[in-house]
Amino acid sequence: MIYYIDNTNLLIILLSLLIVLEIFMNLEKYEVGFNIPATIGMELKDIQTPSLIINFKVFQNNIIKMKNFILENNVKLRPHAKMHKSIDVANYQINYGGAHGICCQKVSEAEIFVRGGIKDILITNQVTDLYKINRLTKMASKELKLGCCVDDAENIINIQRSAEKNNAQIDIYIEYDCGANRCGVSSFDQINELLNLLKRMKNLSFVGFQAYNGSIQHIEDFDLRKKQVKKTSEKIKHLKTTFKQFSPIITGVGTGCFDLEVSEDVYDEIQVGSYAFMDAHYSSLKHNYETNNTNNFDNSLFVLSGVMSNTLENHAIVDAGLKSMSVDSGLPLIVNDGLEYIKCSDEHGVLSDPTNSLKINDKVFLIPGHCDPTCNLHDWYVVIKDNIVIDLWPISARGYSF
Repeated sequence: MIYYIDNTNLLIILLSLLIVLEIFMNLEKYEVGFNIPATIGMELKDIQTPSLIINFKVFQNNIIKMKNFILENNVKLRPHAKMHKSIDVANYQINYGGAHGICCQKVSEAEIFVRGGIKDILITNQVTDLYKINRLTKMASKELKLGCCVDDAENIINIQRSAEKNNAQIDIYIEYDCGANRCGVSSFDQINELLNLLKRMKNLSFVGFQAYNGSIQHIEDFDLRKKQVKKTSEKIKHLKTTFKQFSPIITGVGTGCFDLEVSEDVYDEIQVGSYAFMDAHYSSLKHNYETNNTNNFDNSLFVLSGVMSNTLENHAIVDAGLKSMSVDSGLPLIVNDGLEYIKCSDEHGVLSDPTNSLKINDKVFLIPGHCDPTCNLHDWYVVIKDNIVIDLWPISARGYSF
């Protein structure tokens, strides 16, 4: 019998061989303890520390909880990828968590996710540098829904020029300063000027308003946080009513008070990020769970640290310090009862261990104070289930801050 191979089949065979070869070469270049913290199938005790751990069961549960929330409240979900910076996490949120797209904060960060196959991205930031604007508009395509925020007329003109040059269409969100006192405009006269300008821009489409008040996300007292959410929401309601002829989408909201913000019925889309992992700060916020406890997310992200010294009485030294986690929101918490992380330097963490329970090479799970900058310090997520490594997810956009 004679088999004939046409050019198409030959190409498929060659591509398959190249993929197998690439996988083999990739396996060859990774060595546990050198440039990767673990391998699939490895037990928890053998994972190299310090490393970032995702408890997959808890992560999965957090994703499902948020999906149920958006379905029950009829809002869209666009989680913020600046939190995790991972294509794998973003795809999981889209494929299993009800997300229709993601947020990014920087152009280079967005490029990573575009190259990873994400098709709907909003850069929740101003892109003003001409070089960055050109990269933004070059990124756009018919297959990609791409947007960014503006609060300046000259910026709009520059984006239009670049978009026209690169035959691109860009979604535009005017950023409304609803209380954060950071970026955005608060004057309705200014907004009118920007809207009138956008009407003349053939390659730009006004979609709606970015209205995110980051300052209220971290108010610890529930009643005070609720009061500030209502105050912010009243401003946004006035905005929405004033410009209702444009049918604007209102996008914003963060993990700290997403349930309160959505209950005010002003948002069409929410940009929660930390809900998937949580951290020590967000976990500390007081909530009123007497009426609804389904919005309570658990910690799925940990810095796994190893004990390297216990010569000090009632103390232990671990190998996770400032280079392994951010402490801008406070020192990490420890999962193990009776232990407290009390001090850190570049490469060391000092633990209070009143009963001298920790031995050399014991593993300690730390809950970082702030997940976003902590994730940006690592190259890999080690995904575990029942204390066994089930996957490794690269932190794809680590360091992409241009």
